[in-house]
Amino acid sequence: MTTLQNNKLQIVLTTGHNSDPAALDARRWTRILRSYCTPNQVRSVVELAITVLPLVTLWTAAWFTFSLGYSWASLLIAIPAAGFLVRLFMIQHDCGHGTFFAHRQANDWVGRIIGVLTLTPYDYWRRSHAIHHATCGNLDRRGIGDIDTLTVREYQALSRWGRLKYRLYRHPLIIFGIGPAYLFLLQHRLPVGRMRDGWRPWASTMATNLAIALIVGALAWFIGIQAFLLVHLPIMLLAATAGVWLFYVQHQFEQTAWEHDERWTLHEAAMHGSSHYDLPAVLRWFTANIGIHHVHHLCSRIPCYRLGRVLRDHPELREVGRITLLQSFQCVRLVLWDEAQHRLVSFREAGPDLQETTIATR
Repeated sequence: MTTLQNNKLQIVLTTGHNSDPAALDARRWTRILRSYCTPNQVRSVVELAITVLPLVTLWTAAWFTFSLGYSWASLLIAIPAAGFLVRLFMIQHDCGHGTFFAHRQANDWVGRIIGVLTLTPYDYWRRSHAIHHATCGNLDRRGIGDIDTLTVREYQALSRWGRLKYRLYRHPLIIFGIGPAYLFLLQHRLPVGRMRDGWRPWASTMATNLAIALIVGALAWFIGIQAFLLVHLPIMLLAATAGVWLFYVQHQFEQTAWEHDERWTLHEAAMHGSSHYDLPAVLRWFTANIGIHHVHHLCSRIPCYRLGRVLRDHPELREVGRITLLQSFQCVRLVLWDEAQHRLVSFREAGPDLQETTIATR
């Protein structure tokens, strides 16, 4: 775990009722899971190779078919290519937690290189993601590395214009359509939200931008800017949408856990505030087991290729926060946290007084 993560965890552990039996049980699981944390260097290299090589091959195939005039075939190839790009981002994610390789330098430099391909500045993203892990499920520490979520009471206190903006933000066409494109193509080009944190977020972001510009320039010169955009943009946009969807489902499900600072505990939030997104085997592979998210939050130092083994060894964890692929589509309607019911609800479930605007939310 990075120094930043350790510091954040020390801060958040000073709050909350640590004597809560559920939290104590969650802490017991973190001790059990430590035995899965040591990365296997050979396995890590193999996992990286079987992700990068097919991605490069598929990208080349997409360009080749496009150059022959078969644009439809290029778009079809973009689908599996996007899957491998998602998997590459998950490896970057593991590097950010210091889990993919045994040595920090290896994690950081592999993560930085992958960040150029995923359009995600590694050092900047790693810091924001560490804060997400340290504050997940805390109603008083929202805003960094998560999907903006209001409580029913907060939404009711908004003006008509404020409600309209929130409904637009939470609309599926925005959050899974325009949002991913904006996040990866525009927002990641500047250290948004970290402007006052000194030169490091700027250095990470600008170095990534420079490397992206050099690669795009070289490919545009070699195959033409039109060919590059029509080949790469579909792959990137599909992967971005899939990535945002995964992050959404991992924390925006009906029985997730949110608490105010005085009742919040890190381990309880990790175990019950994160879902077990039980995907079919093929999708589980392409997403590098990130759906086993409750285990990941309980012990973020477990390499992605060992998360499945945790469930095999401890089947009692399978049903904690479990949602299937079919069930996950119902999560889109959940937009507000109901503090009385302790669950996420739709605008309609929250009460008739929330129906003032007519923006469709389903």
